[in-house]
Amino acid sequence: MKTLLKRLSVLAVSAVFMTVLSPVHSYAAPKGTLTMFHAGSLSVPFAAMEKAFEAKYPGVDLQREASGSQQAARKVTDLKKPCDIVASADYKVIDKLLIPESATWNIRFATNQLVLCYTDKSAYAKEVNAENWYTILQKKGVVWGHSDPNLDPCGYRSLMVLQLAEKHYKIPGLYDKLIANRPKANIRPKSVELVSLLQTGNMDYAWEYLSVAVQHELKYIILPDEINLGNYKFDDLYSEAIVKVTGKEPGTFMDIKGQSCTYGVTMIKDAPNKEAAEAFLEYMLDPEGGLKILKDMGQPPFVPCRVPTAEMKAMIPAGLQKLVEVKD
Repeated sequence: MKTLLKRLSVLAVSAVFMTVLSPVHSYAAPKGTLTMFHAGSLSVPFAAMEKAFEAKYPGVDLQREASGSQQAARKVTDLKKPCDIVASADYKVIDKLLIPESATWNIRFATNQLVLCYTDKSAYAKEVNAENWYTILQKKGVVWGHSDPNLDPCGYRSLMVLQLAEKHYKIPGLYDKLIANRPKANIRPKSVELVSLLQTGNMDYAWEYLSVAVQHELKYIILPDEINLGNYKFDDLYSEAIVKVTGKEPGTFMDIKGQSCTYGVTMIKDAPNKEAAEAFLEYMLDPEGGLKILKDMGQPPFVPCRVPTAEMKAMIPAGLQKLVEVKD
């Protein structure tokens, strides 16, 4: 943990230095509270971004709430909590839950992949590898888990990985056998909550994003691209995995098809502090600012960031448009 904090401090100081040297869109010194709801997997890089941004704009108090991405969106749609920015681990959460009622645009800014995390305390830690992980997870007494598919994209992506593994390894019934050895008690609201369970030895294995594994110095197994949801070239294959999750309205459900991990960010239509939100997003999407922090922390950013259509790009604040390209 000390190593992580030291690294975080160095990155934050570096980010501050870069933002001082790199001119940002000319704002009349934004100030006040800036509220962001974001995916738990973004907690560490956003902590570094917060430190850098507040050093540049000391009049702004960035207040972040980490949760599963669906839960973050529902704080806006269901709980009506005031919010300026929502950043999701799956850009489709913004498309499905926030647009068009609560937001008008969605910028895709980074990618990731799923890995199976463990520690030296984990059962079979000396034996597990990329060839036998699915056998280890079926063993009696092995405790493994994932986040809640209804609250967190990492949750439904974990289930997609297991579905794809059954096809990839050509083992009929593998998905059901794996799930049978994972009690519901091992499902947690967001993926980063599983990190502490791994570190304390209360869980042997957990599905996480590669960036989270790197940031928390966990051991992890890299899976084939055909399974890990990390390579857009396999999107057609990934789409064969489908998970049913709760929908926009209570009591409704929607099917989520597999796709490579792509993160999205938006500003809420009735954001209480639009000026500060635009200033933060311009820093966050800067290749020498927030995107550099993501890259340094093991999460590949899109440079430049992306929107699917020219019409959507035109909806984005003018100061952000130079940081975005149209690319489906």
